[in-house]
Amino acid sequence: MRLVDLLPEPGLRTQRWLAAAVVFTQGFISITGAIVRVTASGLGCPTWPQCFPGSYVPVAVSEVPRIHQAIEFGNRMVTFAVVITAALAVLAVIRARRRTEVLVYAWLMPGSTVLQAVIGGITVRTGLAWWTVSVHLLVSMLMVWLAVQFYAKVGQTDDESAVVSYRVPAPLRGLTALCAVTLAAVLMTGTLVTAAGPHAGDKSAARTVARLKVEVATLAHLHESLLIGFLGLLVGLAFGMAAVQAAQPVIRRLAVVTVLTLAQGLIGVVQYFTGVPAVLVTLHVAGAVLVTGATAALWASLRQRTQPEPL
Repeated sequence: MRLVDLLPEPGLRTQRWLAAAVVFTQGFISITGAIVRVTASGLGCPTWPQCFPGSYVPVAVSEVPRIHQAIEFGNRMVTFAVVITAALAVLAVIRARRRTEVLVYAWLMPGSTVLQAVIGGITVRTGLAWWTVSVHLLVSMLMVWLAVQFYAKVGQTDDESAVVSYRVPAPLRGLTALCAVTLAAVLMTGTLVTAAGPHAGDKSAARTVARLKVEVATLAHLHESLLIGFLGLLVGLAFGMAAVQAAQPVIRRLAVVTVLTLAQGLIGVVQYFTGVPAVLVTLHVAGAVLVTGATAALWASLRQRTQPEPL
């Protein structure tokens, strides 16, 4: 008997709720991280893993405003919510004796969260060096992607006789993969725009945050061009899906990705021409989370695991 078997066995609905909570918390901490950055609270806790030397909680010091301490410390507390949610999901799928594929994705959640916490610590200890912040956000997007895959796999049958099939032909799966790769490039260039932009994460006169020494306009145009390319691929994918009469779940997810991408592009344009206000930067990061999650859901919908047809 396993120790985990002492817990009540969770039903599929409970497992899916926990998996959904994992997706939400992974996305939410990306947004709170953006709030830390745009409020210049990145060094509200100037060390890691402690907040201040000798203290794991904020300390009243004149050098660091209390509001910055509260925002950064609050973001660190969200990490615990992410870890706890991921741990509960792991326990649930282990107790339910889910298939290996589900267990692997489940364990990736707390494991990658710990890794992300370490990256966050490196970011603080390097004084918010632009490249560490970029890596921090990109890993967050990867975790959102993996969380969505986990959610999708939790909802599939574990029956050993289940048949794995694809809803669209291989060329369209390849085009979808190309969309995902292009989205990754869009996200990467987006972090570079931020790295060269006005939101360094700290405005203290006593510290200088290392910035990317490239013209913002140049990076913004590259970012925009890749986004247009991503949209073009989505349009091509839509025509392909229509030609093969793809299943409605696939079509709906593709439509969601397209609408979210258009909205994200609009936010980006307004953000650029209004001087990159903090509110729009936060919305843009939230949009990145949604587009990444929606694209992950589209990818997951291409593969299905179903019961075999009765003879």
